[in-house]
Amino acid sequence: MKVTVFGTGYVGLVQGAILADVGHHVMCVDVDEAKVARLKKGEIPIYEPGLEPIVKENYDAGRLEFTTDAAEGVKHGDVQFIAVGTPPDEDGSADLQYVLAVAATIAEHMERRQIIVDKSTVPVGTADKVAAKVASVLKARGRSDLPFDVVSNPEFLKEGSAVADCMKPDRIIIGTSSEHSESVLRELYGPFNRNHDKIMVMDVRSAELTKYAANCMLATKISFMNEIANLAELLGADIEAVRQGIGSDPRIGYHFIYPGVGYGGSCFPKDVQALIRTADSVDFEALVLKSVEERNRQQKTTLFQKLNTHYQGQLAGKTFALWGLSFKPNTDDMRDAPSRVLMEALWAAGANVQAYDPEAMEEAQRIYGHRADLTLCGTKEAALSGADALVIVTEWQAFRVPDFEVMKEHLKEPTIFDGRNMYGPARMAENGFTYYSVGRPSKLTLKEVAAAAG
Repeated sequence: MKVTVFGTGYVGLVQGAILADVGHHVMCVDVDEAKVARLKKGEIPIYEPGLEPIVKENYDAGRLEFTTDAAEGVKHGDVQFIAVGTPPDEDGSADLQYVLAVAATIAEHMERRQIIVDKSTVPVGTADKVAAKVASVLKARGRSDLPFDVVSNPEFLKEGSAVADCMKPDRIIIGTSSEHSESVLRELYGPFNRNHDKIMVMDVRSAELTKYAANCMLATKISFMNEIANLAELLGADIEAVRQGIGSDPRIGYHFIYPGVGYGGSCFPKDVQALIRTADSVDFEALVLKSVEERNRQQKTTLFQKLNTHYQGQLAGKTFALWGLSFKPNTDDMRDAPSRVLMEALWAAGANVQAYDPEAMEEAQRIYGHRADLTLCGTKEAALSGADALVIVTEWQAFRVPDFEVMKEHLKEPTIFDGRNMYGPARMAENGFTYYSVGRPSKLTLKEVAAAAG
């Protein structure tokens, strides 16, 4: 089948490459000439494990093409995917200008029946807006006779495992009332639907809401667990024991109940905000979602608060090693990353940062440029050199088994602020470290609890 994908970001590039990999002929369209030129050379503009060889193999085989020519893209595809960004607007609602611009472009160039698929994460009602935009442009062209369908087909890819998620999806949601579109998309996704039926067909608005509901549910689990972790720390309980205790309940499960320093990335923050704004638009107060957002905002300040308390507000002139810049492992994405909140708070307090991340160094350089109070280091050991303490923000595998003796040699003082509970408190005490984590009591906290009790 011939498929066109507008947008070569995380969603568009991964979806296009995987569709090509199973034999479809895919043309990816992007307005960024430099990006398209790089893709044609086999250079992937994002870090996503396993994506580069798939793109290269299918491009070399002629099943995957890249172009800036929108007319060529519309002419090529029997199915037109819209996979462009929907960044948050000033009020937090999803900005649909790029989605609607692509819809207008498709309508401007289409000459036969088209199935237009919203792959971007979009608010409920977007399919109606896309349909109205296409109909308006066709009318202006004098081609209202051209039939088209607008389908909602939300993505459920996780950065860092997007290739695997796309190859072996948990579910494939198709929002449409058109038998023709359902049939075509069933054929398109046939290679991913062989072991058992993963396709769920529903109305367009339900499909649009499903995407937001899924991300907001996951964000809620994270914020809830962070709230319980903060309470556990004050009560002298161990959140890791609590996590295992509740995770063993199959109704809860172990996924997304790890305490930490808040969620970030391109999806959860903007999707929670967007659904809150959608609720506001129909005069419904989303109390739970607002609490999820507020807990996450506060959780991103946790590490700074611990640092500030430990050093009694005297952070100016100190240097902190920071391990992890990306919002999660296996990506270079720093959008809404907790590391940014921490670094900016440290800089405001007059402190310096020596940072290391396996993949996000270039992104950090792009965001912050050359700052006197930020040193981007080539290794995790280099980041430790001469630092007053180590702060762990992202749980990369490379950080899980460090050489504690080397750490003590490089740090001015053996002090660690662990935002991801990478190590056990008992082991850290045995190795002579002052160790702070999330939701697990330090010696100081236990003393405070004992004093308060009696």
